[in-house]
Amino acid sequence: MKKNSVIFFFLGMLLVALAVLDTCTGSVWISPLKFISPPFMEGTGGEAMQEQILLHLRLPKMLTAILAGSSLSVAGLMMQTLFRNPLAGPYILGVSSGASLGVALVTMCGVALGSSGLMSGAAIVGSVLVMLLVMLIAKRIRSNVTLLIVGMMVGNIAGALVNMIQNFANPDSLKLFIVWTLGSLNGVSWNEMPTLVIGILLAVVLVLMLVKPLNGLLLGEDYARGLGINVERTRWMMVVASCLLAGSVTAFCGPIAFIGVAVPHIARGVFSTSNHRLTIPASALIGANILLICDILCNLGTYSLPISTMSALFGAPIILWIVLKKK
Repeated sequence: MKKNSVIFFFLGMLLVALAVLDTCTGSVWISPLKFISPPFMEGTGGEAMQEQILLHLRLPKMLTAILAGSSLSVAGLMMQTLFRNPLAGPYILGVSSGASLGVALVTMCGVALGSSGLMSGAAIVGSVLVMLLVMLIAKRIRSNVTLLIVGMMVGNIAGALVNMIQNFANPDSLKLFIVWTLGSLNGVSWNEMPTLVIGILLAVVLVLMLVKPLNGLLLGEDYARGLGINVERTRWMMVVASCLLAGSVTAFCGPIAFIGVAVPHIARGVFSTSNHRLTIPASALIGANILLICDILCNLGTYSLPISTMSALFGAPIILWIVLKKK
């Protein structure tokens, strides 16, 4: 117990340090002393510009990285528990494909050129529709394997529709859509932050209710039923929570690769346990830290790299290690 407390303390301190570093890093370096100076006094010239960058660009981006990293990691953890598959991730039920279809419809039909708010709204509608469809199916079928196949097929159908739309899109609209698919943490302003936070908080409430049932499912559905756990209701709540977490992040940030698949394995390895009382907060903290590191690395140069590119460089080797270890 003492060892776990020390690890959590270290992860918390690392999160604070990375959050500060993330707000300082970019094309314009902002000194960390800004955080301990009189708060955001009205400056002149360069100081005023730095304060605007810090307040309206860097701070929302840092908070988005923390929320996105923790949300995708917890969603991936639940999907791996539900399907008993170490390579399951938050997008396995097609939520990302639904969001992509929504964005494709508005961007490549020329509606949302230059309108990030409309793109986010379209992504929310697409992910919600897919979530509702998967929820409806989850209530009607009892097999996790069937649910997994249905989710994959829904994602494939949405992906096929996106490919059809791409064939008829003009180059400008197609470029806008491709940039969205690469992922970005810069698209969430202070006005949009409450919507993202509300979606994640609703999912967090469900996750906290699921801690004991998740531990029961680790030993199999029959054992869970023997403990008095309603497996069907638990599975439905897991699907809703995972779709809310993944859909909220994807709507505002685009798809972010590998974080949701790799981080749960890191959490289980660091704490040497599969107990969800530990792995849920551990996955949230580790996911937030890793996405902050990715964002810092993306913004070291003059030009920013897509966040999904850097997260793939982190996550793909871990997944390869898992595959080779499991043979």
